[in-house]
Amino acid sequence: MIAASILTAVGSGGLVGFSLGLIGGGGSILATPLLLYVVGVANPHVAIGTGALAVSINAYANLINHARKGHVWWRCAIVFALVGTLGAMLGSSLGLLVDGKSLLFLFGLVMVAVGLLMLRPRRDAQGRQRPVDRRMCVVTAAAAIATGAASGFFGIGGGFLIVPALIFATGMRTISAIGSSLLAVGTFGLATAFNYASAGLVDWPLAAEFILGGVIGGALGMLLATRLSANARVLNWIFAALVLAVASYVIVRNAPHLI
Repeated sequence: MIAASILTAVGSGGLVGFSLGLIGGGGSILATPLLLYVVGVANPHVAIGTGALAVSINAYANLINHARKGHVWWRCAIVFALVGTLGAMLGSSLGLLVDGKSLLFLFGLVMVAVGLLMLRPRRDAQGRQRPVDRRMCVVTAAAAIATGAASGFFGIGGGFLIVPALIFATGMRTISAIGSSLLAVGTFGLATAFNYASAGLVDWPLAAEFILGGVIGGALGMLLATRLSANARVLNWIFAALVLAVASYVIVRNAPHLI
């Protein structure tokens, strides 16, 4: 029974890590439902806090892999992570004040929005770096704070928001945005996990099992991302379908609580 529980946690972590390595996002948006409905965590806030910690460590591990491939624009990644962390701290503090079931229902609605946005065709900027001027800094900072706040409130890494935000603000290629986004995903998750850990809402042994699976899955996801970077639209469609399916389940499970 214990062995099966560990395998479930490691396997779920593997899916999260694979998603992070493959498209730079989806880790936390899958981690919370997996921890609740597959691993069996009873408290939604514990699932959010534990998932945030696991996704943070997995994101940093995947960042190293992408950096070795030259996929990280460090200056943009550092600015986005530092500014966005302020939003993440504020968002996670607000999230702790919201009832767990209500938070999950709102989380499901956000997943629907993310899934639909992923279905929209996105132009790859093909590496055309825009000039680093005041406009770029303001746009990047605004996107970082908004993304960080959403990340902290819902306990998500925000990669699905960070990747298009980086492309829009800087003009970097999709594969570079995926690699660069992981620094912010890891930092946002760490800020959220710190708040939840301070409230005693992190299951440390479970987080360790989740992280182990995530490191393995992340390495595989990064390799596939490098090979299929030219087919990002296909990957987006596949993952959007998965996100929408999970969102529907989360909403149906938690909507009766609000009636």
